[in-house]
Amino acid sequence: MSVILYSHDSAAAHATPAGHPEQVARHGAVMAGLEGLALERRAAPVAEDAEVLRCHPAAYLQELRAAVPSDGVRQIDADTYLSPGGLEPALRAVGGACAAVDAVLAGEAGAAFVAMRPPGHHAETATAMGFCLFGTVAIAAKRALDHHGLDRVAVLDFDVHHGNGTQDLLWDEGRALFVSSHQMPLYPGTGAASETGAQGQVLNLPLPPGSDGALAQAEWAGALRRMVAFAPQLVIVSAGFDAHRDDPLAQLDWEDADFAALTRAICAAAADCGAAVVSCLEGGYDLAALERSVRAHVTVLLEATE
Repeated sequence: MSVILYSHDSAAAHATPAGHPEQVARHGAVMAGLEGLALERRAAPVAEDAEVLRCHPAAYLQELRAAVPSDGVRQIDADTYLSPGGLEPALRAVGGACAAVDAVLAGEAGAAFVAMRPPGHHAETATAMGFCLFGTVAIAAKRALDHHGLDRVAVLDFDVHHGNGTQDLLWDEGRALFVSSHQMPLYPGTGAASETGAQGQVLNLPLPPGSDGALAQAEWAGALRRMVAFAPQLVIVSAGFDAHRDDPLAQLDWEDADFAALTRAICAAAADCGAAVVSCLEGGYDLAALERSVRAHVTVLLEATE
């Protein structure tokens, strides 16, 4: 089976201030990393409001629309900005994730990768933060559960920063297992192992600064055994590549091969459950490392669906 790539040129239209790490060039680096791979390429659609409202209140969506500037950039959080072209790609990230869920559940592909920016895993119920506007993967999980009627979905996040937004949006959702590995201490300051969700369905894997991929692989091995016991019918991944040793925003020591190894382990565990994989881009701020790591990640998705 194939792997579907969802993306859209609007991902290059979301401007941030000069020197901001979540820059337009990230999209170019990702697409360069995917060049030449045998992917089925589809345009990420704009999400309907009803999809966003699965996790966010209508007032929040209205506030973001009203905050879009006619020119320049508008700061809406300490490090989160909107530009005239900023809301469309965020909505297409959500739309692409939902379309990816639909496609893999329909058997159109064994896996999908959503290559959009800005990222989404820090956006809480009514709060934009950490470069993120909408809780993309949480919304995709809720679509799988509520629209497609699945009983169990796993959301796995290996971004170097804790997925506080995803955790917030899925805190009470017993049908969704959420696992996050992340450096601690680090922004946003959440993600302690003691944070376990309203129904014990949240598993946080804090990693010390300077630790390498070997420690992460060991932590994830246990988490993936728990995932297999949970038996999800779909696996959704928050694929952040900022745990890389070259990334400027954190201090973990992962290499390109670590992302490939973790992706391989995730795909093997998903296969044990008979579950397809939908992966959504999150962080990664060294452009060269991002390009290589995305290619390593998606190459394994392709290998796993052969």
